[in-house]
Amino acid sequence: MIRISRDHVTDILDKHNPPAARCASGEEVVFETRDCYDDTVTSPERPLGDRPNGLANPCTGPLYVEGAKKGDILKVEILDIKLRDWGVMRASLTAGAFRGYYKERAVKIFEIKDNKVKIDDKLTLECDTMIGVIGTAPEFHGVMTDTPEAHGGNMDCKKIVTGSTLYLPVNVDGALLSLGDLHARMGDGEVMICGMETAGEVTVRVTVLRDVSLPTPFLSCRGRVMTLCSAQTLDEAGLSAVRRMEDFVRTATGLDALSVGRLMSLLCDMAVCQIVDPLLTMRAEFPLDVLETYGYQLP
Repeated sequence: MIRISRDHVTDILDKHNPPAARCASGEEVVFETRDCYDDTVTSPERPLGDRPNGLANPCTGPLYVEGAKKGDILKVEILDIKLRDWGVMRASLTAGAFRGYYKERAVKIFEIKDNKVKIDDKLTLECDTMIGVIGTAPEFHGVMTDTPEAHGGNMDCKKIVTGSTLYLPVNVDGALLSLGDLHARMGDGEVMICGMETAGEVTVRVTVLRDVSLPTPFLSCRGRVMTLCSAQTLDEAGLSAVRRMEDFVRTATGLDALSVGRLMSLLCDMAVCQIVDPLLTMRAEFPLDVLETYGYQLP
């Protein structure tokens, strides 16, 4: 199996990034990742990290997928995520829901064992591991890995987990897939600017889809499909996510606009993915089995 080591990291998703590896459509690939602090924050005594040149939100890659051309869709199946044995959280003074509230960039290290995180002597939480940053190369200018846009990127969607399938746009030859920023657990919103930040290994299967139309970035997880949209405000991101889902449901079912609007109002859920990045991300969710009732099958 192809493996991309944690030595191949970048803080920008860009069409000019040289491929770290190549694979055929349908192959499985392992990405070894660093945490969002570039593995530099290892002690509460050193909240700014062990070295001065750490990358912000480093992503492993990119992976060049043979045969992928502009206009295609890259289907990324998340087959497995393995974590290291510790996580880290660091408070922010300037971002998130609590900006201006904390007086120091306090750091705490947490043990991860048997798929659980020990919070303190009273509370232990199950891991629900997710991928914070995953995307293809943008068509034009590079985008820093702290920012989500139409190519994916730092969407911080807690539904990108083992067993989910993410559909991403192919903007350049090879797609150039990169990923990183694993969280052992994170709540919707990521309100204190971080989840349970950690590193690990992600195994994916990548498949090139041609002549398929989906509102990418598009996610299938645990029986629901989701549109993911990022914008300057939550209102803008949410409206875009809902309208893109409405258009998709209308096409998938063949129903008229009013019928789809009724279904959306009954069955579509909106959720905030994150409020801490340069652009904010929301998602709209819709049950897959309803689409299948009308004969639709995901590619």
